[in-house]
Amino acid sequence: MSVSIRRAAPADAPALASVAAATFALACPPGTTEANIALFIETSLSEHSFERYLTSPANRLWLAEEDGQPVGYAMAVHGEPTDPDIQAAVVVRPTVELSKIYVHESHHGTGVAEALMDIAITEAANSGAGSVWLGVNQQNVRANRFYEKQGFVLRGTRFFQVGDSMEADYVRERSLLPL
Repeated sequence: MSVSIRRAAPADAPALASVAAATFALACPPGTTEANIALFIETSLSEHSFERYLTSPANRLWLAEEDGQPVGYAMAVHGEPTDPDIQAAVVVRPTVELSKIYVHESHHGTGVAEALMDIAITEAANSGAGSVWLGVNQQNVRANRFYEKQGFVLRGTRFFQVGDSMEADYVRERSLLPL
């Protein structure tokens, strides 16, 4: 396997949207309806959405590819959280949100997610952030295990809208400060 990771550019919006559409449902709890997943993909993970993400100075996106085909991506958002639940949960400032990190199911366990995580963490540290935080569905056992192994500790909860369903997320944070 020869997976490469690079900073995404505006021309990558279709590839990012393709990976997002193929992987978002993997992170949803079992009761999430197909209609709610489709609506979220349409409103937040479309090609147009990624065009907006890629042009925002607060966002950093990376694309993982194998033989020129997209297999995963990550997105970090620089800036302080505005949600009161997240503001209360995140203890180390300044902080960066790891908003998205998804890998095709065929590439789970191959190190792609770890490599994307390493790039996002390094970029956050180099930008002066004291921590990185993320939200992860409470029922997503695989992702929660992965984030724990990556040093993210449970700090609180938040709610996340997927279509007409309100999902419960854990807020996890990883300090970037020296011990």
